[in-house]
Amino acid sequence: MYTEHNNWRKYQSNLLGSKRYRKKSRAKYWLFIPIILFIVYSMFGFGSIASNYSETLPFIPIPEALSDNNYSQKSQKPDKLVQPKHWSKEKVRHLLSDKSLINMTNNQFKISRDNTQYTVKTSIDTELQNYLLKKMRKSYTRYLGIVVMAPKSGRILSMVGFDKTHATENPCIEKRFPAASVIKIVTAAAAIEICGLDPDSKLAFNGNKYTLYKRQITNKTNRYTTRVSFKNSFAQSINPVFGKLGSLYLGKSALEEYAQGFGFNQQFNFELPVNESRLHVKNERYHQAEIACGFNRDTLITPLHGALLVSSILNDGKIPEPTIVDEIVDGKGQTHYRGQKGIINQAVSSKTCRMLKKLMNATVKSGTARKSFRGFRRDRILSRLNIGGKTGSLSNRKHDVRFDWFVGFAEQKNGSEQIVISAIVAHHKYIGTRASRYARSTIRHYFKVAHSDDLAGR
Repeated sequence: MYTEHNNWRKYQSNLLGSKRYRKKSRAKYWLFIPIILFIVYSMFGFGSIASNYSETLPFIPIPEALSDNNYSQKSQKPDKLVQPKHWSKEKVRHLLSDKSLINMTNNQFKISRDNTQYTVKTSIDTELQNYLLKKMRKSYTRYLGIVVMAPKSGRILSMVGFDKTHATENPCIEKRFPAASVIKIVTAAAAIEICGLDPDSKLAFNGNKYTLYKRQITNKTNRYTTRVSFKNSFAQSINPVFGKLGSLYLGKSALEEYAQGFGFNQQFNFELPVNESRLHVKNERYHQAEIACGFNRDTLITPLHGALLVSSILNDGKIPEPTIVDEIVDGKGQTHYRGQKGIINQAVSSKTCRMLKKLMNATVKSGTARKSFRGFRRDRILSRLNIGGKTGSLSNRKHDVRFDWFVGFAEQKNGSEQIVISAIVAHHKYIGTRASRYARSTIRHYFKVAHSDDLAGR
């Protein structure tokens, strides 16, 4: 019995020992579960959960190497690669305050400001620019300004000229010249939209077509009355027709409204300071007639504005914001400014633009620019283009300077390329190279160079 009792006790002791062992073993297993879970979540997304609850679970510390602040500092690009804030055109004007960008022979230059050197890259087409610089004739000329522009973007492709009286000035943007008959573009647009005219509409006038007397500003007709189409009155620049339109049918409000729409009396946001073009209409019928046909010296316009005026006609009535600077970069390669396409205003409808183009085509084919463009339909380059324009001519008050304008366009008949040209020549006593002749040679050279390969294959 003793032996059996002792054996029993030994048996119980061994049994308890095995149970404790199993409990200890289970306890050890339970200790491993959090460790295993931690490893699994670390591999498959525990970090994101921890970050979401890091404020409510302070007992789960985020290692310093993975903290948000530390990570953002280490992941940032070096300072030299961080691009600066894009400059406004106002800041560019300040940078270029002593530059006129007239007659450039290269399309980029360097300039220093505040101990930093910048490279200014412009939109100038150096090939075209250098061609025009060679074509300029200073004899018999007091002022000359030529602007060539891409009408869709407003990018200036060429800007050349001179001012004999102030050699440092840029006549393309700093001088305002009498608009003369160039203003007929504005009057024609208003007449199309308000009076419902089209190129074939019949109009009447009495007297000489290049004069403007008060007796010509009436609706009276007689056997001496001349009847002419709207297209031909524009092409031949007939003053009484446009004087009557302005005085009898449009009036002060319409003339001012359409002039404003085409950019008069407002400042253009350009990389260089530009004098604003000026037009003011009095509440007098004869003055309204003078303004409408350009028979006055008070309506003033810059050559740059002349290019914008025509650009709007090729741009479905939208006046593009002019630009001459493509890019400004510093010595580290950081870009501070890039020229961007912008719209100043919607001057007229696209339908009106199509009619205006027909009027301008007639100026070149049979109107006041026909002599300068004589034979263009037989020319192997010009014959492939649709060309239009408007001339203007007016003397100053002393009658010792004759202002001579041509503003116009050229576009491919079977292509998409277009340019606009605005040229002003102020002749002395003798007439030198006319503005329309500069326009013809500019158009021909530009499209000859742009498509020399096509022409070589013909």
